Amino acid sequence: MSSFFSKAKYASTIIIHLIILAHQSSALAEPVNLTQGFVSLPFNRSYYHIQKPYDLPEDQRYSFIDGIHKCWVYSTDKPHSLTSRTEPRTEIAIQGYNYSSSVWQFEGYGYVPAGTSGVCIMQVFGASPHATTLMLRVYNGSLFYYRSQVLVDEIYDKWFRLNVIHDVDGSKVKVYIDGYLILEADGRGGTSHAFKCGVYAQNDSSFYMESRWTDIKVLRKSD
Repeated sequence: MSSFFSKAKYASTIIIHLIILAHQSSALAEPVNLTQGFVSLPFNRSYYHIQKPYDLPEDQRYSFIDGIHKCWVYSTDKPHSLTSRTEPRTEIAIQGYNYSSSVWQFEGYGYVPAGTSGVCIMQVFGASPHATTLMLRVYNGSLFYYRSQVLVDEIYDKWFRLNVIHDVDGSKVKVYIDGYLILEADGRGGTSHAFKCGVYAQNDSSFYMESRWTDIKVLRKSD
């Protein structure tokens, strides 16, 4: 990464830390090495594809420049397939690593520009009877667990490191921002799961939605 990008990401990390510290209890633990005990798996274009409005070429809703994935979509866009009734999306669908057991982890640096709202920026796909085990959504600058719980009050215009650990057998999912645990939730069943990140319109979405991602990793708990 460029020096400018590294400094910007460092500054954003400090701001996110302050936000988390201000809204978590005094018993909050120090950040930990979340990848210890995990194996980082190969990650390149052969392990993911871009879900985007079916009637548009990929470069109209997705770019990968200087190591940064940029995903954007409009609320008036088509769904990702002719037969889908879902809302518009442009998502990096990591379907080269579908999993049904063990402990898996997503890691990546994310960025959400001001104005993007009513949108899922990361999800653990697969559940039963639900469609997803986890959705991280942005509403008016706050990061939510679905729409039921605020995780970070102000997420706009800051690079943050996101780690999501899904213990399938233990039926637990944990979410960390810059090494700090901000959510522990129960699993939601299902026999096949996959990670996705990008933008997927939800209720009360803004007209334009965008998120950016870099240094994406998929990790599996070592045996």
